[in-house]
Amino acid sequence: MTLNRNTRIAAVVAFLAIVFVAVPAAISASGRFDLYYTLTSVALLSIASAGVWLTFYIGRINIGQGAYALMGGYVSAILVMNHGWSFWLTLPAAGLFCAAASVLIGLPILRLRGVYFAMVTLVLTEVARLLALALPITNGAKGIVSIPLPGALSVFGITLIPDFATLQNSRLAFYLLAVTLMVVCFAIMYRLVNSRIGKLCKSLQQNEELASSIGVNIAYLRVIAYAVSSFFGGVSGAIFAAISQSIYPSSFTVTDSVNFMLNCFLGGLGYVFGPMLGTLVLYFGWDLLFQTGQFQLLIYSALMIVLMLVLPNGLLSLAETTRKKG
Repeated sequence: MTLNRNTRIAAVVAFLAIVFVAVPAAISASGRFDLYYTLTSVALLSIASAGVWLTFYIGRINIGQGAYALMGGYVSAILVMNHGWSFWLTLPAAGLFCAAASVLIGLPILRLRGVYFAMVTLVLTEVARLLALALPITNGAKGIVSIPLPGALSVFGITLIPDFATLQNSRLAFYLLAVTLMVVCFAIMYRLVNSRIGKLCKSLQQNEELASSIGVNIAYLRVIAYAVSSFFGGVSGAIFAAISQSIYPSSFTVTDSVNFMLNCFLGGLGYVFGPMLGTLVLYFGWDLLFQTGQFQLLIYSALMIVLMLVLPNGLLSLAETTRKKG
């Protein structure tokens, strides 16, 4: 038990050293500063995918995370541009707004299961896009542009985070922000899954009727899990809007919602850190296949099918299989 605990601690320390020290040092040495944006995108997409994984954990197929990412981006942009809010205040505001919206949406639809719930959530992203086109506050198809970079964050006169506009390399700042939030997100997920509530949520995945018969409030757990999932989507969308300094109705589409789900499948639905690995592999895999031109989507789809057939439990199942053989 102690050995396993020490191994986990060593793995966490090694991961933190890589993302916070080794990666910035390698990029600085190579001069490939464009990789900051790529890795920042991976970190933010993995946060949104983690929310999707949580709904899988309660036995629901969620293909609507793009709706909450889009919603979070617009909430942050509107608060910054129209009301003069600090970006740092809009982050939790965007997440909480999406969580509240998901409660209202989730109360009726979370009773559905399987493909029925999946189809309803799939429609959500398109509904969000159409609302963004129609509502005056979102500026229609023109979107919201020229969003300022995040300002300084000060507490009691002490500057904790400098103004991004004054930094020589704002890409590094966004990268550090994204990976910090990613680490916090997955730490929360790990703690949640291994808590009493997490065990109850897993019982919903296995047998809701049995869980309900022993006194588990399944409606409450479903709504809480869906709200946390949407909170992650809203926060990631808000940071994406800040990075691009713009948000449009097409910023997050149905394709993005499907990709969030695929990230979870590829990494492994049975592993908390599956969405992180799945996002990394899919993002870089798609970019590597760019060289194949018109065959990119065909090769990508074929590889995904093969991976699903060969590794139905995801890439992280390889480590478990190797450990058992050893």
